[in-house]
Amino acid sequence: MKQYKFFKGVYCREKGRDLLIYTQNLVKGQRVYGENLFTEQDVEYREWDPKRSKLCAALKKDVNQIGIKENDYVLYLGASTGTTVSHVSDIVGVNGLVYAMDFAPRVLRDLVFLAETRNNIAPILADANHPETYLNLASEVDVVFMDIAQRNQAEIFLKNCRLFLKQGGYGLLALKARSVDVTKNPKEIYRQVRSDLEKEMIVVDYRELDPYEKDHAMFIVKKK
Repeated sequence: MKQYKFFKGVYCREKGRDLLIYTQNLVKGQRVYGENLFTEQDVEYREWDPKRSKLCAALKKDVNQIGIKENDYVLYLGASTGTTVSHVSDIVGVNGLVYAMDFAPRVLRDLVFLAETRNNIAPILADANHPETYLNLASEVDVVFMDIAQRNQAEIFLKNCRLFLKQGGYGLLALKARSVDVTKNPKEIYRQVRSDLEKEMIVVDYRELDPYEKDHAMFIVKKK
């Protein structure tokens, strides 16, 4: 197993013509979503599926930065049942922390179960459109990651970056074009969102996620 490019905490190995991506399992023996486990030299790794994780899809599309590293504090908006959250948990390690926020009580129940074995995950039941309601539940963070399919995705993302992201910190926005406007060409939406982000952030990289996620793009920004 070798490090995937320059991404610390992300690993890869070749399997036929494919390059599989992994993170080192924080909880040995635990599968989160039925993923494959691989052990090498007594170290266990979890295979990361790019068709079930937009962050992994961005890695497969050769994004040049994700901003997430060991010991980081991450605010994850739209955590769902924890598929990608669990891999971020692997990367930040025991001294990092992932605030895993979602507005659906059923989903949060799954996150609570996940947090019982992964002590670096803190579930939060809240609406990302109102970050002032969880100001007392989360601290300043190194990274804000958002995967929420709403019409005003960029606006919600920027609200949270203003309140929680430290200066020089990274933001990752997984944008679903069809949720912004189903009548417009996704590329037109990506251009507009990039323009909106650049008013407050430095856009470090951008990748369209097809074929892993249709009509999705990942924006990586840095707070000025």
